[in-house]
This record gives sequence, C-alpha cells and structure tokens, in this order.
Amino acid sequence: MKVKLTLISIVLCLITVLSYGQSGVEMADVMRSNGKIYVVVAVVTIIMLGILVYLITIDRKLTSIEKS
Repeated sequence: MKVKLTLISIVLCLITVLSYGQSGVEMADVMRSNGKIYVVVAVVTIIMLGILVYLITIDRKLTSIEKS
C-alpha cells in the first residue's frame, strides 16, 4: 500500500514537472539577455548564505548553552 502510494506520488510529480517544463519563461529570457539575471542570482545567493551563517551561529550558541 505504502509503495503504491509512493509510486503514484512520484509519477504525479514527474508529470507536473514535465508539463511545466515545456514552456519558456519570458521574463527570465529577457533578464538573461540583459545580464540582469546574474544580479538576481547573486542577491539570492548572498541572502541564502546570510541565513546559513545565522543558523550556524545560533546552533553554536545553543550547543554552548546546552553544555553549561
């Protein structure tokens, strides 16, 4: 039962991805041609790195509190 449900979920996800993957995104094409897509990628990367550093510092603080 669980295997069937998992297989059905995987098939539905693949169908969804394949159906949306056929159409191009016009905004991304325009931004790529203007070179602005790299700015967007850089900003998203910086934000994600900031969140990662913040989570690591919180984890270190919590482990030091737990030890004491």
